[in-house]
Amino acid sequence: MGGNETRRNSSSSSTTDTSSWSSRFWSSASRTKPLLSPSETGVRRSSGEELVRRLGLLDLILIGVGASIGAGIFVVTGTVARDTGPGVTISFVLAGASCVLNALCYAELASRFPAVVGGAYLYTYTTFNELTAFLVFSQLMLDYHIGAASIARSLASYVVTTLELFPFFKDIPNWIGNGEEFLGGAFSINVLAPILLTLLTIVLCWGVGESSAVNSFMTVLKVIIVIIVIFVGAFEIDVSNWSPFAPNGVKAILTGATVVFFAYVGFDAVANSAEESKRPQRDLPIGIMGSLLICIVLYIGVCLVITGMVPYKFLGEDAPLAEAFTSKGLKYVSVLISIAAIAGLTTTLLVGLYVQSRLYLGLGRDGLLPSIFAKVHPKYHTPIHSQVWVGIVAGVLAGLFNVHVLSHILSVGTLTGYSVVSACVVALRWKDKTASQVSSSSWREGLICLITVACGGLCAGLFYRVNASFIFLILAVVVAIIASLALCFRQVYASPPGFSCPGVPTLPAVCIFFNMFLFAQLHYEAWVRFIILSIITIGVYAFYGQYHAGPSSEETVIYHRAPREDA
Repeated sequence: MGGNETRRNSSSSSTTDTSSWSSRFWSSASRTKPLLSPSETGVRRSSGEELVRRLGLLDLILIGVGASIGAGIFVVTGTVARDTGPGVTISFVLAGASCVLNALCYAELASRFPAVVGGAYLYTYTTFNELTAFLVFSQLMLDYHIGAASIARSLASYVVTTLELFPFFKDIPNWIGNGEEFLGGAFSINVLAPILLTLLTIVLCWGVGESSAVNSFMTVLKVIIVIIVIFVGAFEIDVSNWSPFAPNGVKAILTGATVVFFAYVGFDAVANSAEESKRPQRDLPIGIMGSLLICIVLYIGVCLVITGMVPYKFLGEDAPLAEAFTSKGLKYVSVLISIAAIAGLTTTLLVGLYVQSRLYLGLGRDGLLPSIFAKVHPKYHTPIHSQVWVGIVAGVLAGLFNVHVLSHILSVGTLTGYSVVSACVVALRWKDKTASQVSSSSWREGLICLITVACGGLCAGLFYRVNASFIFLILAVVVAIIASLALCFRQVYASPPGFSCPGVPTLPAVCIFFNMFLFAQLHYEAWVRFIILSIITIGVYAFYGQYHAGPSSEETVIYHRAPREDA
């Protein structure tokens, strides 16, 4: 009888412990970071170890362009044109317009928040909760890690190809730059990719001014070459190649837009430069929008040239633009394209590594990751530990594995981040949100509407993907429209300080719908990756993050507003 009593007490104690742990978990997961206005000043610095504000408006624009335009401008334009025809230009216009809408959301938050690193992670932490912010970070970071390794291998391959143009470097072994498989394909050795990553990591550790100078030089070089390519190609255009303009119909153009959407990804890197911007509240929105608009113009120019020079059916697969110029006897332009491709891949990789280190810095400060990631070098004013860690991860992946085969699971983090940022714009606009005066029922209703819009976009994308009846597609759109109308008429919105995204909540709702529509077009393995990584992230948070994080803890660093410069 005493044994039964002991077992009952033990069972009761176990139930209490489980309930206590669960209560703590949900209490921690629902924490938010306080939102300070840009005019408010913080009170804590970390022993003089801080990032320095050295990035002007031009630097920010070049960071955005550098992150967005890689070698893809010379490849993606042609490969999509093979399926879409000259209508690929419209695909790029549609995708660019969608990115402009997302960029407007980023621009508002960039001007509204204090100039601190974090980007989408910071916005989510402040608007929704700690766990959601950690989930956004993990999805973005996997994209960045795999993407950096993949770009490094592509850069190594381009460097080797360029070197082989010289007789002295003929017949370079595959294991140096192109990758050579070992152990039945389990490993693919590439020596040059980690070396290139090491060099870029050293530049980034050296200082933001120095890395910005390298990025600016490379970005200006590739933009000049792209302009030359467009100018020279314009004289080789045969307008008859533009007819028929949409040989495979409107659906092919729409499908092309879902593919080329990711060619514009990179403007969000500007938002992660907030803490190193001289005048963040003014320059970040301009930098985000300006870099994106430049990319749109360049992409459209290349599309018009490539489809006008060669009939779309005869475009090559591997290097369509270079082959188009070679077929016209303009081989020197092909050489310029190779140089621009190397410059483009270098800047894309450089900015990608830069953004990763700043995100790790933000999480290290908040306690969601070990504090070593929060350390900033007192002399160089860069997060060296975070930067080296990012370089090591990319170097190992690029040096040992053929990460190109993982490309189909990328873009999940990008679309997740874009969707959550759009939702943040809407949620922060709800009347008196910053004063915590929104009723819980109104908040819940708004969240349900946002989730409904997202689900409507996902369902519409799935119906489109499987060629379901047009009625189902219309039904999904109607549901999303109803939810958007509820957001319009059932919520009250305040006017934000700084840059204001137009058309709230309609414009962010359109962003969420289209981003989730694109999410449905991803490979099914990308969906599996999203679920598995989310489960792992929740596990890491449950056993580490919730015990060490705290948006108002002593470890939290709040920075002073950037000093104003005299006009």
